[in-house]
Amino acid sequence: MKIVAVEPIGISAERAEAIKQDLAAKGHEFVWFPDRKEDAATLVERMKDAEVVIISNIPLPAEVLSQCPKLQFLNVAFTGLDHIDLAYCQEHNILVKNASGYATEAVAELAVGLAIDVYRKITFLDGTIRQGGVRGAFLGRELRGKTVGIVGTGAIGTRTAELFRAFGCRVIAWSRTHKPEVMNLGAAYVTLEGLMRDSDIISLHVPLTAETKHLISKEMLALCKPTAILINTARGNVVDMDALAECLREGRIAGAGIDVYEKEPPLAENHPLLSAPNCVLVPHVGYATREAFDIRIDIILGNL
Repeated sequence: MKIVAVEPIGISAERAEAIKQDLAAKGHEFVWFPDRKEDAATLVERMKDAEVVIISNIPLPAEVLSQCPKLQFLNVAFTGLDHIDLAYCQEHNILVKNASGYATEAVAELAVGLAIDVYRKITFLDGTIRQGGVRGAFLGRELRGKTVGIVGTGAIGTRTAELFRAFGCRVIAWSRTHKPEVMNLGAAYVTLEGLMRDSDIISLHVPLTAETKHLISKEMLALCKPTAILINTARGNVVDMDALAECLREGRIAGAGIDVYEKEPPLAENHPLLSAPNCVLVPHVGYATREAFDIRIDIILGNL
């Protein structure tokens, strides 16, 4: 069987060689590419003879998949699958499996970190001090005592709730499924409208589906307190970005910390959040820690 990792997936050349030798001993060919290319022509060239493809969040449309007639299994080194044409895969009996769970801690920690950055303006103040500035009249805010609304209580949402509770926050939640472990934290499940109205910090942890696209809409944002902040480490299109930018510009919410966008960075020069005030932007790094990548390759090999 030919197994192709079309990108580095966060492992070293030495680890790739060890995997290659192990699979060769079992009668399989392993090909590992040390660079990331996202254009269709390169992807087809790398995948066309593979029975198994290992890939992370590079988009895989039918245009590419249709030129890989031997493909049987997509081993996705990522949690979300919205970048893959799953309808094509289902129609052509291509098994797709993700690496769910590898970045639970990493993403939860970033969500808390973004909230602290927005509250304490760490990124902004770093620029201030480098330009010879001083504190002036700046006053930050503390997490302790704030109400945190967790939207989506899967593994990452649940872990994020645990971390915020450790900071002394009150947690409320909205999710399709009510989990006992979340309620055991003292968290109450509420309606989404109630969560938007009552939360000081809103942290998003839902997958992108037809039902969750623009779940955080202009109407939902209008329910927020003017002191509320929004943290998104889930998927960009869960939020109406234009509406969020408008709320920030008009002071109808106090700030935002964003790790995910409608498409992968770089952002267009006219992206609305680039000019929005009190908004910390990072380039989709929630999952990207050394520890998470080590866990991820173990999951991928387990899936294989």
